[in-house]
Amino acid sequence: MTKARAQSSGTPRRASVDADEIAKFAAMAEAWWDPNGKFRPLHQLNPTRLRFIRDRVCAHLGRDPLAARPLESLRVLDIGCGGGLLCEPLSRLGARVTGIDAANKNIKIARHHAAETGLEIDYRCLAAEDLAETGAAFDLVLNMEVVEHVADVGGFLAACGALVAPGGASVAATLNRTPKSYLLAIVGAEYVLRWLPRGTHDWRRFLRPSELAAHLRRAGLEVREMTGVTYNPLNAAWRLSRDLDVNYMVFAVKGAPPGPA
Repeated sequence: MTKARAQSSGTPRRASVDADEIAKFAAMAEAWWDPNGKFRPLHQLNPTRLRFIRDRVCAHLGRDPLAARPLESLRVLDIGCGGGLLCEPLSRLGARVTGIDAANKNIKIARHHAAETGLEIDYRCLAAEDLAETGAAFDLVLNMEVVEHVADVGGFLAACGALVAPGGASVAATLNRTPKSYLLAIVGAEYVLRWLPRGTHDWRRFLRPSELAAHLRRAGLEVREMTGVTYNPLNAAWRLSRDLDVNYMVFAVKGAPPGPA
């Protein structure tokens, strides 16, 4: 996609924004809330990643993860929010959620669905760098299955780190660059099982855990935990695992945690 097309479509013009990647997901935007559609893997993954986010953030901030609204009043930013699959349940857990995405079509879908469900979520079409320049800061910043799609990983993660308030936390999720991930995430998911359209991922853009950790440290974040996420085909469910070879999540913090809420 040319810069002119990117600008006319509302795509932010930033070094980290890959217009072709944005166009790829914008083309599937109508399917975000179809649990059996193109985003079925994310719908299946959502309960596992939500529990990870809730439990680690609550442990960090001294909150009860089993409370009715354990994230009450926390400022949460979801970068690359897509249609809002994470934003909506986080809002129901009590968080004040902002979702940003470089694809305007995704934002329109997310706003429409939130309005239908009666949730107040601040959705904006802009890049992480644009929001960071405003001085905004959040108690929790998420970039889930996003970093492997950006053009400038260092700049993107620097912006993510700048958006974390002192004492706040960050959760990132991505894919490891291993032969196993090529076999399962590319060949298996896109060509054999057809969970995702062919070309959704570029294996060369996957990040090894050591690479992601180095970027996060440079962004001012301290990595506290890395955990793998593996799929069980027998019950079609995801679970946390020590296996980081394919999907994994990282929990990191900025500075000392604030006192209990």
